[in-house]
Amino acid sequence: MNIRKNKKTEVNKLIKIWYEGSVKAHDFIDKDYWKSQQKEMEGKYLPMSETYVISNEIEVVGFVSMVDNYLAALFIDVKHQGEGYGKRLLNFIKEGRENIQLKVYKKNRNAVNFYVMNGFVIKEELLDVQTAEEEFLMGWERV
Repeated sequence: MNIRKNKKTEVNKLIKIWYEGSVKAHDFIDKDYWKSQQKEMEGKYLPMSETYVISNEIEVVGFVSMVDNYLAALFIDVKHQGEGYGKRLLNFIKEGRENIQLKVYKKNRNAVNFYVMNGFVIKEELLDVQTAEEEFLMGWERV
C-alpha cells in the first residue's frame, strides 16, 4: 500500500471511485443527485482540497480529501472496501493534525460506525439542505 498526493491525471479515476462509492453508501439518495454533482466534484471540490490517494500494486484504490482540518471526502473503490485502505488513509491524515471534523449522513451507518471506531465523536445533528437528509457533524482530537 502506497499513499501519496494525487496527480491531475488521476481525476477521472477519483471521480469514478467517488461516484460508485456514493451510490452504494447512500442508497437512500437518488443516484441522479450524485450524477449531478460529478462536475462540481471535478471542477470545484477536488481542486480546492488537499487530496491523497492510496494504491495497491496495480491501481489507485481510494482517496482522502482535506480542506484544512475538514475531512471533505474519504472514498475507497467499492471492490476494495473492507480491506483496510480507509483506515490507513484516515491514520495518515491524523498524523499531521490535532483535530479533524467531518459530516456524514445519519443513515450511512457503516460510515458512522467506521468513524466512531476510529475515535470520532458525534458533535451535533444537522440537516443537509441539498438532500433533505439528516447528517452528523463528527470530530476527532489528538489525545
